[in-house]
Amino acid sequence: MADSPDINTVETEDNYTHVRFRDPDRYDEIRTPDWAEQPARSVSEGSEVRTGKLEGEDDWEITSVLLDKHVGEETAKNQAREIVDKIES
Repeated sequence: MADSPDINTVETEDNYTHVRFRDPDRYDEIRTPDWAEQPARSVSEGSEVRTGKLEGEDDWEITSVLLDKHVGEETAKNQAREIVDKIES
């Protein structure tokens, strides 16, 4: 199993804290897949996982996790890592 990606940036805006693991500009397409909803919400209610697909590739990578901004940035980072570990394990 690969180590989970490092956190690139953390930004709080509107209703979410956006924990970004990979640069979204790298990707041809970005989605919020339904299959990621259950593992994400089992860690943090209302969270969402965004995945990106590189041009010419079949695999999707987790680009970022959005968490309710009320959890705070430090908790958001920890919960985002937990969500990624859960999905990638």
